Amino acid sequence: MTTDQILDFLGLAATLKTVCRHCDTAPGRRESVADHLGRLGLFAWLVREEFPGVDMRHVLDICLVHDLGEAITGDIPCFEKTPAHEQAEEEAWTRIADRLPAAKGDELLRLLTEYRDAETPEAQVARALDKLEGVIAHNEADIDSWLPHEYRLNLTYATDECAAWPPLAELRRAVREQTEEKIRRESPHNTAKN
Repeated sequence: MTTDQILDFLGLAATLKTVCRHCDTAPGRRESVADHLGRLGLFAWLVREEFPGVDMRHVLDICLVHDLGEAITGDIPCFEKTPAHEQAEEEAWTRIADRLPAAKGDELLRLLTEYRDAETPEAQVARALDKLEGVIAHNEADIDSWLPHEYRLNLTYATDECAAWPPLAELRRAVREQTEEKIRRESPHNTAKN
């Protein structure tokens, strides 16, 4: 890669520092896509020994780039995403890949497609970690920032993705318990007690 290509790509990636996600951070500011990607990478690193048959370096590669299209499209919460949004994000992948040398652009597209299709163990673990990190982030946010439907969503989101991986299934159960406790403790109406 040339110096210009490296700097151009890093400039594009810097956009993710200012693209806000739906979730607030614990101190009450909007979480950025870069915030999410950074912690997701740490999450993958932290649990890598729990997956001896999975190439966790590859999982980390997927985690680092999976939301890169949002540098162009912005973030759309999972509960608002439509096929048109998904198509726009895939078109953004191509625009981003075209800014890279052919081999690196092809690698980026392979990682993004692998994540989307979730057919490999690495992509499945990356997806489970990604979704679980989102639930953890919501648990850390002030409950006043939650939309009404997020009470149920935070109890169920990522459950299916984590179920196939015992270490993640155990983590998901613990995170659900945190969600239940948060709702009991902080909900102004206790609307989600089940």
